Amino acid sequence: MKKKEFIQEYLNRGFSLIPLKNNSKVPAIRWKKYQYKKASLKEIEKWFITFNDPNIALITGKELIVIDLDDIEKLSELMKILPEINKTTRVTTKRGYHFYFSNNGKHKIRSINNLFNLGIELKANGKYVLGPPSNIDDFTYNFKIPLSEIQPIPKKIIEYLEETLPGTETGIKESGQAPGGVEYRRRKALSLPRYSGLDKYCIEQILGRDLKAGERGNKGERNNSLYILYGLLCQNKNRSDHSKKIVIIKNNSLSRPLTDEEMKKLFRRRYNFKCFTIREILPYIECDKCKFKFKGGVLRVGNIIVKNIMEISKLNTCEKAILLLLGTVFEGEKPSISKIALKARMNYQTVQKAIDSLKKKGVIDKSLYK
Repeated sequence: MKKKEFIQEYLNRGFSLIPLKNNSKVPAIRWKKYQYKKASLKEIEKWFITFNDPNIALITGKELIVIDLDDIEKLSELMKILPEINKTTRVTTKRGYHFYFSNNGKHKIRSINNLFNLGIELKANGKYVLGPPSNIDDFTYNFKIPLSEIQPIPKKIIEYLEETLPGTETGIKESGQAPGGVEYRRRKALSLPRYSGLDKYCIEQILGRDLKAGERGNKGERNNSLYILYGLLCQNKNRSDHSKKIVIIKNNSLSRPLTDEEMKKLFRRRYNFKCFTIREILPYIECDKCKFKFKGGVLRVGNIIVKNIMEISKLNTCEKAILLLLGTVFEGEKPSISKIALKARMNYQTVQKAIDSLKKKGVIDKSLYK
């Protein structure tokens, strides 16, 4: 087939195309708008006049979903989980295969890098793939199984995406009434709503985890995580009803979700959680990537230094040093005096004296740093 025939077949199937630079995967134009609109045949013909033998890329998402398999050794594992890949359109790439599936706008599918926990990429929602007969370093992308054999997106992929957030389905009950009095419009593809507090890494970790239920009366990480998630969303300036919506969607994504009655109890009370409290209750939480923690010289409104900015000039050198440590290195934590002394390179007694003085002056809480 000539390149023009490939393009016509792609257009006939409703695919959105963009040009890439010759012998490259780099777009030759500003291409983002073609995630939402399709280029006409006239536009595409102009690209081939303007650019020197460009490669072709196909936009994934609405019409086309692609499994990008670079590691051939994982093919047998993928076939066991997804036997449909033996029948659907297959493209031979430089490192492996692209498996094409049709979507026809039926499902809102997101891209992920770890499909079925195999480290295989699923390309959707606006990502692009090289399409035949594109050429990279004398290797030509070609159809091993033709486009005419393309299969619908397998149910197993949709089910896998439903189990992780933000998913393609919500699991909201048919009545449309969610626990806690939050109303939902019924629709197939309701993604996780946007929320304030995106820089709180603990929120992201709770949302991304399949929370485990406790055994025999032990609440376990599921109940504690959902309760903390609700509290964190509320204290990060989200309306109560919006916070409930996000927590309910997360609950419904779990393999063992809480019941409606349990969810109602969870929403009856709120609590302002501190970093050290969250770490004590949820051992899986890691803080190394959190933007809320002091990084790059940015002090937040609730920071101990900011709250006591007017008192700093009244402190002695040792007290200032300890306050700075508490507001930077130990921001949001509850360190022991020994730990502070080690970091400050001071002896224990000196740090203890400075802490006691800061407590008397009302700079730090009397119940902390013992």
